Amino acid sequence: MRVRLSTAIAAAFLLSGGAFAQDAAKPTDPQIAHIAYTAGQIDITAAKQAIAKSKNKEVLAFAEDMVRDHEAVNKQALDLVKKLNVTPEDNNTSRSLAKQAADKQAELAKLNGAAYDKAYVANEVAFHKAVNGALGTLLIPSANNAELKSLLETGLKIFQGHEQHAEHVAAAMK
Repeated sequence: MRVRLSTAIAAAFLLSGGAFAQDAAKPTDPQIAHIAYTAGQIDITAAKQAIAKSKNKEVLAFAEDMVRDHEAVNKQALDLVKKLNVTPEDNNTSRSLAKQAADKQAELAKLNGAAYDKAYVANEVAFHKAVNGALGTLLIPSANNAELKSLLETGLKIFQGHEQHAEHVAAAMK
């Protein structure tokens, strides 16, 4: 119950404007690129921790999917920014995401077994809900470059599938 509550609070914080707070001006394409890449790296790091800690086959399969898919999307993002000669720009949102993720990783590192698995999967559900919400309501609408916007839209479809997969794994663990 504590894990669910902390996850719900984290998700509410993220969705209500915590990490994805919209500044007075909408984010620029270089900032959007950095935010999207940061979110992908966060999920790769979390998945690698799960692969090292979990013994649950469903959790491991999910984590392996996260590494594969997020590394592929991040590679596409890096290729695109090189092609466009754009330098991703660090910003308050990407820094906030990274800080929250580091805190969550430290919290999860203290858990083992089923407690870890449940907390990891619950965090993945909340994280994907927050990222998907930010992609749909802030990042995609704010993107000016058509190729960046298209990559973000493709990523959103993939990450919506991740959210559903995480929800399925979470439901199977109850």
